[in-house]
Amino acid sequence: MKAIRYSAYGGPDVLEYLDLDDPVPAASEALIAVHCASVIPGDWKVRSGQLQEMFPIELPTIPGRDGSGTVIETGSKCDWAKVGDEICFLTDHAELGSYAELVTRPQEMTIPKPKNINFAEAAAMMHAGVCAWIGLVETAGVTNGQNVLIHAGAGAIGGLAIQIARAAGCNVTTTCSATNADYVRSLGAHHVIAYDQENFEEMVFEQDVVFDLIGGDAHEKSCKVLRSGGTLVWLIARPFEDVSTHYGVTCLQAIVHDRRETLKSLAERVSEGILRPQVSCRLPLEEATKAHTMLERGQNSRGRIILDIETCM
Repeated sequence: MKAIRYSAYGGPDVLEYLDLDDPVPAASEALIAVHCASVIPGDWKVRSGQLQEMFPIELPTIPGRDGSGTVIETGSKCDWAKVGDEICFLTDHAELGSYAELVTRPQEMTIPKPKNINFAEAAAMMHAGVCAWIGLVETAGVTNGQNVLIHAGAGAIGGLAIQIARAAGCNVTTTCSATNADYVRSLGAHHVIAYDQENFEEMVFEQDVVFDLIGGDAHEKSCKVLRSGGTLVWLIARPFEDVSTHYGVTCLQAIVHDRRETLKSLAERVSEGILRPQVSCRLPLEEATKAHTMLERGQNSRGRIILDIETCM
């Protein structure tokens, strides 16, 4: 099979496009022909060596945290999938990932692909949707009528978070660049604050929840706009000093997990048309280096970069 692999930590140029042996499914696993894989910020941060302590991996490795495809073979005791099934799947940073033509997966790391979206959207749904769902539903527990501020609303996670909060009946405010203002409104944001023109801490007050995907100095500013007793949830943010106690608010980290119940809840809402995953651009598998470079330089917004893999087969 064709795959992307790297054998040492470093810049995007360590990514190699090469031929590798086809994986063989274990007894309870399915072998999936990967159609699309999403490229997430964690992919390049792991590849660069920044997250070695958090995700100790064995090199060489194949990057990629999620994807979508079709089952082409099953293990001898695999009773949960059959050849031809369309599947969405997750992989862990510490194992061989999704930037490959083939991947083997156990049932608990998969869900059926919603029929109303394509394979690219299905890949974009997985990790981004899980992060948004865990942040707002499982950690913050957003409810109807709450005021919710979502930072970085034009990103893959932020865009789905806007939709989740809007569907929950929240009054949704988001920050983004001025060029993305109409885009985030189209996702359901009631109010938009362009961070390159305005200071959000001067524009919004008495928020029940802030979903912080930025960190750094945005942390204290976010604490200031929360009501007393409000909740700040952060995820993969720049380092910050937690001053939430000083402002009488709660600061919680959204702990990302891969529990299948969360995946199913997410997919159900996509199937119902409540949520729509966003794809920013699509590149062939051999251009994974370009995708990583774009992410490192902050050149991506409006959804996930997707690697098209089925065309390689």
